[in-house]
Amino acid sequence: MKKLITLLVCFALSLSGYAQFQQDKFYVSAGLSSLDLGYHGTDKWKLDAQVKAGYLLERDWMILSNVGMGLYQDVPDTYSLGAGIRYYIEQNGLFVGCGANYIHANKSFNDVMPTVNLGYAFFLNRTVTIEPELYYNQSLRNHHDYSGFGFRIGLGIYFE
Repeated sequence: MKKLITLLVCFALSLSGYAQFQQDKFYVSAGLSSLDLGYHGTDKWKLDAQVKAGYLLERDWMILSNVGMGLYQDVPDTYSLGAGIRYYIEQNGLFVGCGANYIHANKSFNDVMPTVNLGYAFFLNRTVTIEPELYYNQSLRNHHDYSGFGFRIGLGIYFE
C-alpha cells in the first residue's frame, strides 16, 4: 500500500510541471557533473561546473546557452562555451537535448564536442526544479581520450 501511495504522489508531482514549459519563459540553471560518476578516456578525477540560460521558443522547445569549467587531475583545467536545444516530453517531465560545446584548455588544446542528453525536470514548486541528467560528449579531436558519458545534477529556475 505504501508503494502505491508513493507511486501516485510521484505521478501527481510529475504532472504538476505540465504548465511550466509554455512559450516565452526564461530558464537559468547551475549544475555539477562527473564527480567520479562518469567515464572519460584519460581523466582519473574530474569535476565540471556549468551555468545554463535558456528561452522557450514554443511550447516544449527551449534553446540553451552554457558556460562551464572543468577541473581535472591529469590534464589542464578546461573552459567551455556552448549552445543547444531541448525538447520537453511534458506529460512526465522528461527532456531530451542536443548541442555542441567549444572546449579550451590551453594554447595547444581546443576541441568541439557535440553532446546529447536525457534528463528529468522535478519541480519543487512552480518555478524551481532539480534536474538529474545523463549525457554523452563526443570529442572531435580525440575520441578515445576525451569522449565520455556521465551524470549531471542541476538546480533550475523557470520564470517569465
